[in-house]
Amino acid sequence: MIELSGKTINGPVIRLHPADNVVIARTDVAIGTPVPSEDFVSRSQVAAGYKIAARRIRQGEAVRKYNNVIGFAATEIAPGTLVHGHNLEFREFDRDYAYCADYRPVDLLPAEQRASFDGIVRANGEVATRNYIGVLSTVNCSATVVHKIAAWFTPERLADYPNVDGVVAFSHSIGCGMEMSGEPMALLRRTTAGYARHPNLAAALIVGLGCERNQLQGILDQEGLERNARLHTFTMQETGGTRKTIEAGIEAVKALLPEANRIKRTRVDASQLKVGLQCGGSDGFSSITANPALGAAVDLLVQHGGTAILSETPEIYGVEHTLTRRAASRAVGEKLIERVRWWKDVYSVGRDVQINGQVSPGNQVGGLANIFEKSLGSSMKGGTGPLMAVYRYAEPVSERGLVFMDTPGFDPVSATGQIAGGANLIAFTTGRGSMFGAKPVPSLKLATNTPMYRRLTEDMDLNCGEILDGTASIEGTGRAIFEAMLKAASGERTKSELLGLGDHEFVPWQIGIMS
Repeated sequence: MIELSGKTINGPVIRLHPADNVVIARTDVAIGTPVPSEDFVSRSQVAAGYKIAARRIRQGEAVRKYNNVIGFAATEIAPGTLVHGHNLEFREFDRDYAYCADYRPVDLLPAEQRASFDGIVRANGEVATRNYIGVLSTVNCSATVVHKIAAWFTPERLADYPNVDGVVAFSHSIGCGMEMSGEPMALLRRTTAGYARHPNLAAALIVGLGCERNQLQGILDQEGLERNARLHTFTMQETGGTRKTIEAGIEAVKALLPEANRIKRTRVDASQLKVGLQCGGSDGFSSITANPALGAAVDLLVQHGGTAILSETPEIYGVEHTLTRRAASRAVGEKLIERVRWWKDVYSVGRDVQINGQVSPGNQVGGLANIFEKSLGSSMKGGTGPLMAVYRYAEPVSERGLVFMDTPGFDPVSATGQIAGGANLIAFTTGRGSMFGAKPVPSLKLATNTPMYRRLTEDMDLNCGEILDGTASIEGTGRAIFEAMLKAASGERTKSELLGLGDHEFVPWQIGIMS
């Protein structure tokens, strides 16, 4: 028997909470397998990570995992029976938001006791973890130009600038055929500006076409950006067209490289870290290994004065009350609920999206029956500390500690918002094996189980499956993740960086009417 922070691994199953009426298969469980610790014999062939009824569950009774409701029995379920989408009904249930009831301030470490990393301190005092030059498009019509400019700067052509991590293009598929005012346009401009001013960019170019709705000057005016030595702009219709704009952009970047290369890393404390929290391709072990381990790392980060950005609003649905209880103020908690209700108002009728219960095929194959169950694990990435603030998509994150940003669950879109908000590192858990990078910041990939980690070692940075194997603890793995964050922030390359991922993951959230 293995004890893991309140969880009990005993033979083939894992009990997560004494009040649960399901247990989790640690390994594949064959029909007829005795489970003495739970006093049942398996009636089903159950794959690792799936749920098994630990006792008789009456029709309509709440099914509990971690003593949280993840659905209701669609029929009477006998002990030892597989519990999944075929016999687990998804429907609404009352939740007590109990604003601030569990709020406890963080006991911050004094500055002299905080962990540190080798960061790049910019002139404005912000701290970078990487040193890129960015080339951004205002509209899809300038996407080819920004990619051509960035592509010219091959490793060979950058050899004389060893302190520059690269020249990277950030293009998207919108910017015209949309409302000229309102939140859809404001969001796109907020996202563009968040990247243009991101500390991980030594300098930026923004390239527009000229006749698009997302006018270059509109971005500058809305976001208070000014053309200067660090920010250059080009309008294709004024510069002379495609070829001449590419040539002008290349010459502009050439002129920026010497100054960008002059940076030096200096020791700064961990309070300068802003970590975007992501999970994708989840499985039944996400809530047992990688997500709580990342939560333990977040608790350490926050104690050291840093910031963690929890996001993916549809993937906290069903457990949002566990966050409102930890809110630093009622206003913070109510802002979170307002964002959840916006999602329900927009997507609640006749759409088979996550917030209405339906998780992705990969999540289902991994053992997750619905969004309540996925959210249970997803929210654990945020650790146990207080919720200090709630932000709209791509808003600049200024509050320290655990904060929340309203984003979709689609990882590239969510991470784009976090980076635009100032995240200088991404920590990404996965049970199925998501392949992900997010220039201009490093991404750490955290595997939930050992078999997947061994298959995908080139893509995964840490194996949290050792918790399940009994060779590591949640607390110890959390410390290892925190140390990996500091090393990555200091310049150590992550697996996704070594593979060159991150050139195509800039995906601003597209909302509103297209015409």
